[in-house]
Amino acid sequence: MEEKIFEISAKEVTIEVVDEATGKTYRRTLPIDYYETANGLVLRGENLDGSTSQLVFYTPRGMQRMQDLTGKGPDEDPCGGHSHK
Repeated sequence: MEEKIFEISAKEVTIEVVDEATGKTYRRTLPIDYYETANGLVLRGENLDGSTSQLVFYTPRGMQRMQDLTGKGPDEDPCGGHSHK
């Protein structure tokens, strides 16, 4: 039976790119913190001045949850069991 994974984290990432002009593949390992859940992923590192900078990418599930938390989601119960009539 496969183990269920709820989060993934690492202290570095390896990026692979294919140069458009030459078609050559390049790989770089960078000191970027990586954190991923079903809601999205966060990349965190340092700016040139040494301060922390981060990028956040939401999954469709994460975007829906953010809308629900900020009151911009639908006014209905997603599982159908909590509505008051």
